[in-house]
Amino acid sequence: MLSLQQKMSLQQKLSPQQIQYQKLLQLNNLAMEQRIKTELEMNPVLEEIPELEQLESDLNSANEENDSNENEDFDEDNPEFDIDDYVNEEDLEFARVNRSADDEHNVPIAPQRNTLTEHLLEQLQLLNFSEIEQIIGENIIWSLDNDGYLGEELSEIIERISEVENIKIPLEKAEEVLYEIQRLDPIGIASRSLQECLVIQMEESSFDPFYKLIAEKILKEEYENFTNKRFDLIKKNLQLTEDSVRVAIKLIQKLNPKPGEGNISSELANQVTPDFIIEKVDNNYIITLNDKFMPSVTISQAYVEMLDEGKKKKKKTEPDKAANKFLKEKIDSAKWFIFSIEQRRQTLIKIMKAIFEKQREYFEYGARALKPMIYKDIADKIEMDISTVSRVVRGKYVQSIHGINELKFFFSEGLQTDDGEEISNKHIKELIKEICENEPAKKPYSDDKIAKILQEKGIHIARRTVAKYREQLGVPVARLRKGF
Repeated sequence: MLSLQQKMSLQQKLSPQQIQYQKLLQLNNLAMEQRIKTELEMNPVLEEIPELEQLESDLNSANEENDSNENEDFDEDNPEFDIDDYVNEEDLEFARVNRSADDEHNVPIAPQRNTLTEHLLEQLQLLNFSEIEQIIGENIIWSLDNDGYLGEELSEIIERISEVENIKIPLEKAEEVLYEIQRLDPIGIASRSLQECLVIQMEESSFDPFYKLIAEKILKEEYENFTNKRFDLIKKNLQLTEDSVRVAIKLIQKLNPKPGEGNISSELANQVTPDFIIEKVDNNYIITLNDKFMPSVTISQAYVEMLDEGKKKKKKTEPDKAANKFLKEKIDSAKWFIFSIEQRRQTLIKIMKAIFEKQREYFEYGARALKPMIYKDIADKIEMDISTVSRVVRGKYVQSIHGINELKFFFSEGLQTDDGEEISNKHIKELIKEICENEPAKKPYSDDKIAKILQEKGIHIARRTVAKYREQLGVPVARLRKGF
């Protein structure tokens, strides 16, 4: 039997404006720039502010920023939250990003460079190849992976060409074409293994002929011993002196194991643009949000006047009502979008300042001075939710005298030393890296030995923890670190 019930409950839901703000918060500055441009295209009420018109107001808003402390919460009934704030040409503190009159306003454009594929195809055209050989060469080049190695078997490439072009190609012919491609720039490209790549580079090198011959013999006859650093076996098997093996190994180490990387541009090449810049001027640090190239937006005065005129009409037709509704929705949307941009900006600066204050010693002395810190430390300091800190930290970078670091870099667990000092696990990793760099070349330290050295410094960690940190640093096991 059906029955009806009434139930009262309290629920906390985010408004659409809060959801929009949170989505903007997790964007880095480059993504935010694209998001603003997309909104400009979608919302006709929004318009970009010409740069020359905004310089004086931007200087004023930059000075006011340090004295203001905007409320994080959204309040739709706030009487100070008025449409005039967004259309007044004299005061656009919500609409504009911080810029200085001294800033360069031309976005630098990186020079166009060929991709690796284009670079190889251009060289292929210069070879004295027949039409069929050109087809084979193009298919080989298009089959390379990101490191420049041949991503599939040569027989598979031949089979694919046969199906598409209806041409039968002997494997020997494909091998001849591959041989020529492997000697294009960069040398060793399209190799099928690391050994083949190193052998080709050594054969085409201009090293001393004597040591070059020894290096080739090591790569061809003693490759397994070479990769496992069994130098004594190499010396014994090839009947060489220790000095000869040492020089030959040094020559091999000069070769490029990834010919697809380097000076040639790659389709997947990425450049990190910092979201924050921290500079030291005299004894003070200046924290800047790197958003000077971000478009500044405002609400078009023409659409606001159009809405006002529509409201004044005594007799409104259905098209008038529809137009007024459309304009109001778009203006409200633009208002909240501009407000969200400014809120995002203030939140980012607030969190970056809190991170800086907690990790000031890092910016003074480097990674060894990094302190243990978790999201909750920053959330408590700025009185925001941990999720807000997480959104800001993810995928954003800061540039300082110590390089460019992701904000997540500054967060780490820690442990207490015998002296009662708390140190970051990143500090411990730096110590492990330093120990490995200064260990005896012939007898590198095992993970147990490294753990004992750290214990002597008052840092008690297990051998398996040392192994985990060593792997994260990309440092191989002791056997593979062995040298002369």
